[in-house]
Amino acid sequence: MSAVNIPETIPAGYMRNASGHLVPTDKVREQDKLRDETVQKLVADAIEIHARLKAFKSNALSDIADLVSISGEKYQVVLGGKKGNVNLTSYDGKYKVVRSMADRIVFTEEIEAAKALINSCIDRWSEGANDNIRVLVDRAFSKDKTGQLKTASVLELMRLEIADEEWKRAMLAIKDSIQTTGSAIYVRVYERVGDSDQYKAIPLDLAAV
Repeated sequence: MSAVNIPETIPAGYMRNASGHLVPTDKVREQDKLRDETVQKLVADAIEIHARLKAFKSNALSDIADLVSISGEKYQVVLGGKKGNVNLTSYDGKYKVVRSMADRIVFTEEIEAAKALINSCIDRWSEGANDNIRVLVDRAFSKDKTGQLKTASVLELMRLEIADEEWKRAMLAIKDSIQTTGSAIYVRVYERVGDSDQYKAIPLDLAAV
């Protein structure tokens, strides 16, 4: 029978430091106390907001699935249910809610063959305008903070129309290297801009607020 982990209570009059040691409160600098208080408050707020966003997404997906199901029952057909892209607009056209699906893509080892072929192309081509392609390729094969290739940047290379057999083999290598590992589902909320037919997203992430 495994032991149950019970959080250790910090005795009154003490604070635990980053090394796990108990330090008497009167021995902790006021600036350290103030910093700790600020961090603890912000983290508590962030955890609450995270829980509310998680609940919002769950409720939104459930409501959208119910709406799709009701629509299907009206015509006696079984529709996509929980999956599939759906656009919902309020009666006055002011708001729009979008449910969208996106595949999670990774690249297999074949991406290295594509990179080698592309570099060979650039080395073979004359200088000049192709310097721009070199920059594009370097950006496409740069990795993010997690060490993964940036999917959108790599796929952008496949949109280039270049009449070169080696380049075409490179694009085929990219295509063959694409592997779908699952899918992600998103709920996005939009508000119409004035009386136009354009909509702007209502930000649900800190960076966009």
